[in-house]
Amino acid sequence: MIEKFFQHVRYIMSRLNRVVLLFVGIMAVGIQGGSFDAFAEKLPIPVFVSIQPLAYFVNRVGGDRVRVDILVKPGGSPATYAPTPKQMARLAAAKIFFRIGVPFEKAILPKISRNMPGLYIVNTSATIDRAESADHTLKGQSSVHPTDSNQGELDPHTWMDPMLAKKQAEVIMKTLVKIDPAGRSIYEVNYRKIAEELAALDARIRKTLKVVEGKTMFVYHPAYGYFCRAYGLRQKAVESGGKDPSPRHLTLLIDEARKEGIRVIVVQPQFSQKKARSIARAINGAVVVFDPLAYDYMANLEKVANRLAGLLR
Repeated sequence: MIEKFFQHVRYIMSRLNRVVLLFVGIMAVGIQGGSFDAFAEKLPIPVFVSIQPLAYFVNRVGGDRVRVDILVKPGGSPATYAPTPKQMARLAAAKIFFRIGVPFEKAILPKISRNMPGLYIVNTSATIDRAESADHTLKGQSSVHPTDSNQGELDPHTWMDPMLAKKQAEVIMKTLVKIDPAGRSIYEVNYRKIAEELAALDARIRKTLKVVEGKTMFVYHPAYGYFCRAYGLRQKAVESGGKDPSPRHLTLLIDEARKEGIRVIVVQPQFSQKKARSIARAINGAVVVFDPLAYDYMANLEKVANRLAGLLR
């Protein structure tokens, strides 16, 4: 009887040992892979981005595995942005900061790098050959735009071309795979989907704007250089030195518009439209509101392309 009892105990212990060994093995695999239980507790990955279009790309690629916060909130302008203490505290708790090359990032990067050594900082435009900023001049006049790109500096608005946005989405996908290998298949599938959608969007806009290729439009803020380059348009800035145009500059703009047949002026909702509308009245033209910072990236670009195609004919 006693011998049978100990045989039963040994049998139970052997089964328990197998369970323990199996559990330890699973945990080891999970930790070695940088995922499973050890990482699952950290999902969703806390991510910060500088502007709304970048948040759109990260959300599309990352899905439910990321939680995205934005530095420049809706209605804000990168030209006047300064981070709040609350934002900096949340940024310190983030895993990744995706930047895109807008000027305000340069001002805060030294502080971030110094105080947040554990934050993974990724420039999504690093693989893009950026163009020099658009010529912000009228005939016989020089102009510098210090808030965006001084003469000779590079235009940061790379996301305004869908095919360049596709490259940035790829950088986001590769970064998320590196940080969270367990989500690789999800990130790759999501990237392929948005890449196909961006390529299709590019094809539709190209077809839509083909009829107005070579046309010129006034832009209050020169944020549309990559969009214009991609689809054969030209932009001329209303701003003079990053400021509202003076009365003399307004006169030059109106004369230029009449000589070249310019009938469209593009404005951002973040900037005053008063001067733009006065120019439009003087040249019998139209004002188009085009927000380069809109979150709904694809719908935004296609809507404006359709409007421009009708007005630039």
